[in-house]
Amino acid sequence: MSQDDVRVVLDQYAATNERDFARAMGYYADDVVLVVHPEAFVEGGTFEGRDAVGQWFANWFTTFEPGYHFEIEEARDLGAVVFLDASHRGRGKASGIEVRGQTGYLYTVRDGKIVRVELYPTPADALEAAGVRE
Repeated sequence: MSQDDVRVVLDQYAATNERDFARAMGYYADDVVLVVHPEAFVEGGTFEGRDAVGQWFANWFTTFEPGYHFEIEEARDLGAVVFLDASHRGRGKASGIEVRGQTGYLYTVRDGKIVRVELYPTPADALEAAGVRE
């Protein structure tokens, strides 16, 4: 991993916040794997391939108003993975209620493409899964 790998992850988030999902998905490898821990999101599970991962993200975003976005609190190279602490907020489409959260992510990047993403309920959970004790 390197700072270039961190940049790939951050660029993907920038594209997502701009609602440029085609560009955001371009950062993912064809064989990407998304692991969503059920404690982190309602629709947990493992999703394999860019199409399945793209569909999961599309389903997530369709439940929120267009102003839904992420703020990157921290991004760092942990050697084998990129750790990301991201807060997110926006209004639900059906309810109009403001939703806020903070989630931990571990990204594996290979040859400039994201090949694995793991979503954890908290940043501390993600760091613990990566073997980092703080």
